[in-house]
Amino acid sequence: MAESRGEHPFDLAERTALFGEAAITLGRKIKVDHVTRSLVDQLVRSSTSVGANYCEADDSSTRKEFCHRIGICRREARESTHWLRMLAKAEPTLKDELRPLWKEAHELHLIFSAIFRRQPPTG
Repeated sequence: MAESRGEHPFDLAERTALFGEAAITLGRKIKVDHVTRSLVDQLVRSSTSVGANYCEADDSSTRKEFCHRIGICRREARESTHWLRMLAKAEPTLKDELRPLWKEAHELHLIFSAIFRRQPPTG
């Protein structure tokens, strides 16, 4: 998520990839039971989707497609914060490990919200 110097990379493709990788790493640490299995699955899906959709937005050929993909990035980042909150409830001992990932999901949501708002209306 953060570079070794403690700074976030400005490259959103890299930053979103690191976010997805961190969620995968975290998911592998969580003891699997009937509750955590679906929470981890949902977290991994939403967190890795942020980066995949950002790559699609970056390669989009129209403004409309770009806005659509950025909107998906925004929603998936927000959804990731939800699943992290649910995991914190299911696995309270991991709250300290979940907090930085939640913070990154929240920051990504804010970034994509700002990008989304700056796009002129299509139509």
